[in-house]
Amino acid sequence: MKPRVILHNAVSADGRMDWFRPNLEAYYELAGRFEEDVTLVGSGTLLGSPEGETISREPDEIIEARKADSVDDRPILAVPDSGDRVKNWVYLRSLPFWRDVFALSSSTASPEQIDRFKRQRVPYFLSGRTKVDLAASLSAIGGRFGAKTIRVDSGGTLNGALLREGLVDEISLLIHPQYVGGISPRTLFRAEDLTAADGVIDLELAGNETLAGGLIWLRYNVITKSLIGLPED
Repeated sequence: MKPRVILHNAVSADGRMDWFRPNLEAYYELAGRFEEDVTLVGSGTLLGSPEGETISREPDEIIEARKADSVDDRPILAVPDSGDRVKNWVYLRSLPFWRDVFALSSSTASPEQIDRFKRQRVPYFLSGRTKVDLAASLSAIGGRFGAKTIRVDSGGTLNGALLREGLVDEISLLIHPQYVGGISPRTLFRAEDLTAADGVIDLELAGNETLAGGLIWLRYNVITKSLIGLPED
């Protein structure tokens, strides 16, 4: 069974993900309410973080992978990385937010990438010809870790791929009282333009809460095609 997938993003009032000043305390307090088993983060998001330079280079030394701890309830960090952009899985594993890492790549992953997984003792799953097969990966995550909830903490590219493939169950938006503007596609949903209205994603409001500082927390359930009378692909 595929775990429940929740997109959780902080955005400006005009849906942008750049330049505005996100309230990270509120963002992560809300994220904690989902009690996810796995956090799914795109490699681009990781490399664009303040630690990106460290993540993009090989570690100075290999440390032992953590042994399974039944009382450690931190989530697993899963990263789709068909482009072999993440080089320092040791560093990611050392961060206090997750109990372990799980790499996702394509079935045509290079020998160098697979060797890196093995040297750094990273559990991994290969699927898809040139890019990660997200549907297969989510099922693998559920089976391997018994995950029931996956929270996506990423940018518009991974969000867009998941949404276009019908793999998202819920969207959580922390809307900030700021406008950014612009014509670049730095929004929470990046994907190819539609060629037919059938691709529009319908949502059902599940929650609406006004928070301190003018923040608004919106939650939507994604309505699947089968629920709105359209044929499945």
